[in-house]
Amino acid sequence: MELLCCEVDPVRRAVPDRNLLDDRVLQNLLTIEERYLPHCSYFKCVQKDIQPYMRRMVATWMLEVCEEQKCEEEVFPLAMNYLDRFLAGVPTPKTHLQLLGAVCMFLASKLKETIPLTAEKLCIYTDNSIKPQELLEWELVVLGKLKWNLAAVTPHDFIEHILRRLPQQREKLSLIRKHAQTFIALCATDFKFAMYPPSMIATGSVGAAICGLQQDEEVSSLTCDALTELLAKITNTDVVGGGHLLGIS
Repeated sequence: MELLCCEVDPVRRAVPDRNLLDDRVLQNLLTIEERYLPHCSYFKCVQKDIQPYMRRMVATWMLEVCEEQKCEEEVFPLAMNYLDRFLAGVPTPKTHLQLLGAVCMFLASKLKETIPLTAEKLCIYTDNSIKPQELLEWELVVLGKLKWNLAAVTPHDFIEHILRRLPQQREKLSLIRKHAQTFIALCATDFKFAMYPPSMIATGSVGAAICGLQQDEEVSSLTCDALTELLAKITNTDVVGGGHLLGIS
């Protein structure tokens, strides 16, 4: 039996608005995206108790929760953005790292989901090691430290802009999009990607998706080199550098 990535999206979505995908919107995203990056490599200068492997463990747990709850694709990368920005400014005991991860998912789902994750459900995923009241109290702490600035730019904000500007067969777009979203989620679990602009992660992920799929079927009329050059023009991004990070160039 051959397994194909052809799931039907059960969520009814609006038709893409061309006004939200024009060059002006893309340039605005490129202009403001770095405002939402962690301002330092916090393992070196802020966190004394938390190590990179601990972040990876809690990120993997967060991804599993989001997948099991069938959250929107944007929820997990956005939650990791909150977590990294918080840790870049607030020394945090390692015993509070899972609590922080739960709070970040709680906030991200409120922003992106029609029916957000509940505090009670998130506490169950921690084996009840935290209480709903504790999560709600920490929600206010995180909001305060992030200055209520939750509408961060993530790689997902660039995906449609990039796909609409590529000469792809329309019937292949959903497959490319799904693979690119997988790469974005994997990048969010690894701290070495946290300091890179979302546009670079998005362009590298789309490039990796198309080049990877090219090995199995014809999804693009472009060679990988031509694709890399076109992606660089779309987002003014060092896609070669992003490709090296993703291991595709």
